Amino acid sequence: MQLTLRRSCLAALLAAGAMTSASAYGVTPPKKPHVVVLGAVRSVAYSKVGDPAGAAPDEAKLPTRALLVDGRVSEWTTGEAHDVTDRSFVVRRALRVNDALPSDKAGDKSTGPGHWVWQRGPWLLVDRATGRVTALKLPDYDPGASQVAWFRDYAAYCGVTATGKSLFAVVAQVGVRKPVLAKKLAAYDLENHARPVCGTAEWQREPLRVTFHPSSKDAVSFDVVGGSAVLVEDDEEPEVPAKP
Repeated sequence: MQLTLRRSCLAALLAAGAMTSASAYGVTPPKKPHVVVLGAVRSVAYSKVGDPAGAAPDEAKLPTRALLVDGRVSEWTTGEAHDVTDRSFVVRRALRVNDALPSDKAGDKSTGPGHWVWQRGPWLLVDRATGRVTALKLPDYDPGASQVAWFRDYAAYCGVTATGKSLFAVVAQVGVRKPVLAKKLAAYDLENHARPVCGTAEWQREPLRVTFHPSSKDAVSFDVVGGSAVLVEDDEEPEVPAKP
């Protein structure tokens, strides 16, 4: 028994010494890889009443999937994901919003505290290597008007200005604040407009061109000045260079 205990202590001391020596020479142990996956599709109750800006009049269900990082639910998502690079992808967030009014009675199960509704949220950028999830801020993005068509790290959609009076053709690039393209398509009436406001945009590779399909007018195409991707994919912690 004493011999076994001595051997265990000796093994622990040797392991600690090896780790100390590696640290002294600037050698860091390998990082544990993150596991990032999208779960199975789960349909939830969804309606125009719960999501006035995002739901179509006849929608009753919203397909959602859990975004799992290392086995834990990080976010809920909806729609198809798009790979931007071999380690990063974008997917739209699904939000659970508390729909209870302060005046609702606590005993009313339909409208009381804890009454939640689902809404379509912003787009998320997910890094598989680090497990980092970042909300994308797309210029003039409007959940009721913008149907995003992705190509590489470009997002093409119909955007609505802050005043709510103009409909724009927008091409945004992940990692860039200003839009690559922003051209007015038509005037926009927030209360009375076609549904959908725009059809899904179409991409062409050579030359790099995008075609928008606003419901209020004919299709219109724009050439996009293509450049390299500007998305920066950092590690969680900077590498420590080994000493010579």
